[in-house]
Amino acid sequence: MVVDDGGVEHAAEMLAAGSGPVGVDAERASGFRYGSDAYLVQVFRRGAGTFLFDPVGIDRFAPLAEALGSDVLGEDEWILHSASQDLACLAALGLTPERLFDTELASRLLGFERVGLGSLVERLLGIRLHKAHSAADWSRRPLPDDWLEYAALDVALLPELRDAIAAELDAQGKRDIAEQEFEATRIRPPKAPQAEPWRRLNGGNRLKSPRELAIARELWLARDELAREKDVAPGRLLPDSSIVVAAQAQPRSAGQLAANKDFTGRASRSELDRWWRASLRGKTTDDPPGPRPRDRDAMPHHRGWAQRHPDAAARLAAAREAVAAEAERQHMPVENLLTPDTLRRVAWDPPRPATAEAVSERLAALGARPWQIVITAPLISAAFVEVA
Repeated sequence: MVVDDGGVEHAAEMLAAGSGPVGVDAERASGFRYGSDAYLVQVFRRGAGTFLFDPVGIDRFAPLAEALGSDVLGEDEWILHSASQDLACLAALGLTPERLFDTELASRLLGFERVGLGSLVERLLGIRLHKAHSAADWSRRPLPDDWLEYAALDVALLPELRDAIAAELDAQGKRDIAEQEFEATRIRPPKAPQAEPWRRLNGGNRLKSPRELAIARELWLARDELAREKDVAPGRLLPDSSIVVAAQAQPRSAGQLAANKDFTGRASRSELDRWWRASLRGKTTDDPPGPRPRDRDAMPHHRGWAQRHPDAAARLAAAREAVAAEAERQHMPVENLLTPDTLRRVAWDPPRPATAEAVSERLAALGARPWQIVITAPLISAAFVEVA
């Protein structure tokens, strides 16, 4: 257990002296804390052992970053399970891999039906893990011993699991495919923040009038401010359903808001004045929001294509059937062969003429990897020609 900067330096020296790929994992407190920070970082390397780093007491992760970086270990990989879940919180600590092996992603490419870490370890290594604390509040201090044991086992078996999966990739001829996917995951930029995040309220589609939307907006902003101050997940203070209920009711007083039995949540009454002030701002604003702005260049939802855009619907249906058949032949989920959104965008606005070369260029522009393009571009091109 590493709890301070001195411990980080000592652990970094030991890890640098180890050999082979490095198993890495992180535990967050999603659903409990405001952000997605790491509250525990686990690292294992053969010849060095397992280290659990507590970010709460550590100011400098630089020695660890150097020990796990290319300056010391050359091209050795970081092994993560479902890396896209952890790379952002690790990067916030200054920890970023030079190379990546994602055991969960590789297992999808192999066509495994169950790709959870416990299932894979049992299938490939014959070891059963007790997965009991994945949704725990990892910001809790002190962390219980059984939680720490669980966290340590999450990385201690990763190198063995990586080797077993790599052998399966070689057997199926998918090593190059996997490496392209690993690199795409490693360098994928974070999603840009939404301009109006309050519009993502669960159930917000029930709010129709500008005044209802204004109240919901102000309540969301008030909740977000309080959640940030207290470092608590917003929904634990006031659930989305309570914001929607209050916006629909348009209360005339704080008492009326408190009397609403559907206005619930840990802070629904203790912060009643805050919610009432927010509601009042929404009720009296001179700038109420309108409906969600429409992007004129946006692609219409594909469910309406059959009636309004039959040509695009026909292209999509034909291409989707061809890609699905190829995914089955490749023994992998169709969304890993080519994302549904990418396929829809090509079907909506195909190159003309839709030659395999032109489709390849469009797929590349949409972010498809080379292996995906090689396999799917001829199929999509042929499907488009067939229904033209």
